[in-house]
Amino acid sequence: MAQAIPSIELDLYADAQLLDPFETYRKLRNLGPLAYLENLGMYVAARYRDVKEILARPDVFISGNGVMMNDIVNDSFKDGIGLCKDGDEHRRIRRIEGRPLTPRALRALRDTIAAEAETVVEDLTGRGRFDAATELAQYLPLRIVSTLVGLPEEGRERMLDWAAANFDSFGPLTERSRGALGVFQEMYDYAMKHCGPEKLKPGSWAAMLHEAAEDGEISENDARLMTLSYVAPSLDTTIFATSNAVWLFANHPEQWDAVRANPALIPNAINEAIRIESPIQGFSRYTVADFDLDGMTIPAHSRVIILFGSANRDERHWGNPEEFDVRRPNAGDQLGFGHGEHLCPGNNLARMEMAALFQALGGRVSRWEKIVAERVLNSTLRGFQKLEVSVH
Repeated sequence: MAQAIPSIELDLYADAQLLDPFETYRKLRNLGPLAYLENLGMYVAARYRDVKEILARPDVFISGNGVMMNDIVNDSFKDGIGLCKDGDEHRRIRRIEGRPLTPRALRALRDTIAAEAETVVEDLTGRGRFDAATELAQYLPLRIVSTLVGLPEEGRERMLDWAAANFDSFGPLTERSRGALGVFQEMYDYAMKHCGPEKLKPGSWAAMLHEAAEDGEISENDARLMTLSYVAPSLDTTIFATSNAVWLFANHPEQWDAVRANPALIPNAINEAIRIESPIQGFSRYTVADFDLDGMTIPAHSRVIILFGSANRDERHWGNPEEFDVRRPNAGDQLGFGHGEHLCPGNNLARMEMAALFQALGGRVSRWEKIVAERVLNSTLRGFQKLEVSVH
């Protein structure tokens, strides 16, 4: 006999909750595999095992009805981007979007990214004090992504604003997310009006999408919308993952000492930083059939919020989950990049950028000191809008 799903009143997207969600996540995990959020009319999964199972069953928990928590943005993204596609259509779009993001394609960028990382790290560490959230974390994603995507100069300076609003608009229709919709619409309009082939840099990622449209693989409208897949996801997620890692190293100097002594730990340290401070805290899925999840039945035609940020701290999977440990043997299990068919296609680029930065920093920084740390307030993202540090 199926267990009853507990029904609770909880504003998961209140400002205070977004800034400090982890105690609430623990309470949700202790309630069971699922809870029903009365104010949203949605279910929520917070445990590692259950989040991973949902992600592994795209036949039941579909993305084609959108992965956001409101219909306005879900309807806007039903066409064009792989994030909101299923099955063969998703695989087709992902194959096209992912052509410049395969490990083989990215190998050609490794030296360029390493050189850019050395340049910015040398400059910032020479100054001794800087904002790691903007001057450090934003440098490579903006420098690399804006060049490779090949957007026209007009409007390109708005990329960071668009990326933040994009993720803020993914939440339920709160006062804050409603405010983000205007900026989201600006980004959408930019893609439609300014991302045609005549305005793009030849040979760029965006131009490649239009070549796919000319070959009949996708529509011209799809090519314009898919450009957005290279902008928002490639910026804020990497930026916040980087600033979160700096914050963790500043709070745990012994972990930074371990990485400096053994740079081979950097890939595992990146996984561990993403585990404990997941840049994307959660998306959602829509059920097309009843499904038994660890003894609880989710009805068909339900929306389920899947909390990566909670799963990555689940005591049932992780030993001492609140502890930042760059040697953690199963740090690679983290779900911060997703899992299964919808694993983040840009995760290899994000890892390459972060590894290059921390490799360069390891040769120049012996100790971090926090001066000012201000969290960003966003429905989906966790990171810093300001993180002033001094380095020794």
